[in-house]
Amino acid sequence: MPKNKAKGSKAERELFQKFIDDGRYRIGRIAGSGTMENADCDLIAGKKGKKFAIEVKSSKKPVKYISKEQINNFIVFSEIFGLKPIIALRFNREGWLFINPKYLRDTGKNWVITLKEAQKKGKKFSQFFK
Repeated sequence: MPKNKAKGSKAERELFQKFIDDGRYRIGRIAGSGTMENADCDLIAGKKGKKFAIEVKSSKKPVKYISKEQINNFIVFSEIFGLKPIIALRFNREGWLFINPKYLRDTGKNWVITLKEAQKKGKKFSQFFK
């Protein structure tokens, strides 16, 4: 498995476990997300009245670029299933931050978010999934 794919899978499993440990939500991990056609999100989480599609991203750098195609597919997937799209970001040694995709900035070719922007616009797990 390529290093980036392994790192992404590790981050997905870590967040999956966080939901299990929290106990308030049911969680599912989408097999093949990011590598297979029509697998356009990483996790689906829900409890009565709240349902989320979650795209998991981690970065060693204080900035994360995401392709426009990936985010567009993710939002379409979310709309089809009636899920609220959320980007779960983990910057090294900063913990998880959860943001609405509307807070991503357009660079022309990609969407981008910096650690500082994510800290301003995002919420921690306990704040977001209360």
